[in-house]
Amino acid sequence: MGKLRIKIAAWDYDRVRPIIDGRVPVEGCEVDFLVLPPEQCFHRAYLQKEFEVSEIGFSPYLIAYSRGVHPYIALPVFLSRMFRHSAVYVRTDRGIRRPEDLKGKRVGIVEYQMSAVMWPRGMFADDHGVKPADILWRQGGLDVPGRKDKFPLNLPPGFPLEPVPEGRTLSAMIADGSLDAVITPRPPGCYRDGRTPVARLYEDYETAEREYYRRTGIFPIMHALGVRVDVHERHPWLAGALTRAFTEAKRIATADLFEQDALKVSLPWIASHAQQTRALMGEDFWPYGVEANRRTLEVMTRYSYEQGLAVRRLGVDEIFAEAS
Repeated sequence: MGKLRIKIAAWDYDRVRPIIDGRVPVEGCEVDFLVLPPEQCFHRAYLQKEFEVSEIGFSPYLIAYSRGVHPYIALPVFLSRMFRHSAVYVRTDRGIRRPEDLKGKRVGIVEYQMSAVMWPRGMFADDHGVKPADILWRQGGLDVPGRKDKFPLNLPPGFPLEPVPEGRTLSAMIADGSLDAVITPRPPGCYRDGRTPVARLYEDYETAEREYYRRTGIFPIMHALGVRVDVHERHPWLAGALTRAFTEAKRIATADLFEQDALKVSLPWIASHAQQTRALMGEDFWPYGVEANRRTLEVMTRYSYEQGLAVRRLGVDEIFAEAS
């Protein structure tokens, strides 16, 4: 029997590159790898079901799974993770010094449903008593107008979420003072322009994120790897083959961080940074698998339901494909 031909779409992460360049094969498969920015992956995977295997946004996946409309089934292979303290930008002329000061403020977001916004909302609620309904949410594109959520929202009547005016962007609105803050993975254009009073809420975000991890043990998940449902049903062995391959690719990428004979990563103290991360977060500081991530996954599924995203509280063990 010949090998299964599959198309994999994901971004060019170091932990994926050994599969892209062929150093790590996917057992039983001929792989056509497409390197695409995450938003392109998500759009083409969810709307066109174009790829057998794709990087998927994990918060939208939970929403889709809870509604029974998920075209992909996730593997516990978490291609993108990031603490999101760095994503909160505030006007410095509005008296915002801590999360509690965001109550009653107008906060811009690109998508209410995206993982990079869900995590700060959950952190504000759990750690600072700021519930999602305490903030006046304004949704729109960061630099290009018109961005919208991928799925219908499940918010209570009267929830304070509105689109920004037609033709406006979040970057322009925080610059001119129409917004008090924005939560966005990419900085607004006015950040550090030397003129606009905009700063990060956590300007020393690394210190804040390290403290958050010490206290909670949570390393937020952004994206996972998904197998198209029809492909998984026909080839259930593929989940295990992919998990093994991506785990080996991650092992190679992690080893490269500690290479000191000749630096493989273009940062002079990369090995020192990696060792500090290992001292804080453990030997496998970017873990795959359900058990190693159960605490983070339980919090994420709770946030999804509490914030009006998933229509039911999902169990961690139900949302992943079984890997043989």
